[in-house]
Amino acid sequence: MDDSTKRILQRLIRRIPSQMLQTILGKWAHLSREDLHSLDFTQPKWVFTEHLLAHCEENGLTVKHITELEMIYIIENPNQGMWHGFQLLDAEEDAPSIELTQFKEQFKANLTELISHVSIKIKKHTDEAIWIRIAWGDNFTKPNHLKPTYVVHHLQTPYVFVTGLTSKHKPLLNQALVLATRYGSMKDAHLSGRNLTAIRDLLMRQYQQVFPTKHPKPLQEKNPVPRNPNIEKEQAENTENRLQMACEAFGDGTLPQLQKAVYKLETKFRDNSNKTLTGREEPFRGVVEFASTNLLESLRHCVSSGMASTPVTPLLSSITQKGRNYFVITDKGV
Repeated sequence: MDDSTKRILQRLIRRIPSQMLQTILGKWAHLSREDLHSLDFTQPKWVFTEHLLAHCEENGLTVKHITELEMIYIIENPNQGMWHGFQLLDAEEDAPSIELTQFKEQFKANLTELISHVSIKIKKHTDEAIWIRIAWGDNFTKPNHLKPTYVVHHLQTPYVFVTGLTSKHKPLLNQALVLATRYGSMKDAHLSGRNLTAIRDLLMRQYQQVFPTKHPKPLQEKNPVPRNPNIEKEQAENTENRLQMACEAFGDGTLPQLQKAVYKLETKFRDNSNKTLTGREEPFRGVVEFASTNLLESLRHCVSSGMASTPVTPLLSSITQKGRNYFVITDKGV
């Protein structure tokens, strides 16, 4: 095992939480039962890594085997970086019939034709997703396994999710995917986040979009204070209307855990009291970002509780209706 392979394994073990090491290594097919039993998972990471390296060298493992271990960890724990959604366009007639074996052969052939030194690993997950790990090199350098690109694609769907992709390699990946999937082109879906499941569910509409017309009413107090029935009826109707509008805009039930939405403003400045900015020909530029641990849930709560006005502005409801969280607002619209 050369020094570069050792560095890849050492960095990978540092990334994996100690409580997950035994489970992840147990799913790796390159350590025997005796090897696993001889490892002490309570040891400090650096001591444990040295013992693991010794076993790997004894078994003659290479960078190919180490990257398999990395794929196991990333597939089990995908929220490791920023994921970006893409959509394939202009499907050919045979696009829906593409099978895994055919896709793998075509993708590898297309990408290796575009770039000389590249390492490609493809694995099918239990949820039918195709996971691709790409380590990029160029015509003169070997693939850099420390900075791989990960791609997730569900066959028979036009959606692709990517993390760790540089602008230099984006055209190469796009071309290889388009040819392998039998589509005409691929565009940015303007949807990104650290939670892969959230952006997948949002883009593929895999969340509850059934909008009920009636919602459960709150429990009544045992000894309620006498109130005006007309006022109570009006308040109840307003509450129900707000909840209905909130569900229509953002969905019902458990929502995808999106962390942010970004609005980039490029419009002409309009304010009669500020002639300096109003008279400028170039657009006024600014960025507004909404952020939360669960942005859609927060927005739905703001609308249903009356903290935000109704009906919901299309700027916010477009997050779910268009499946995106990046918008550019110009004088012509979004």
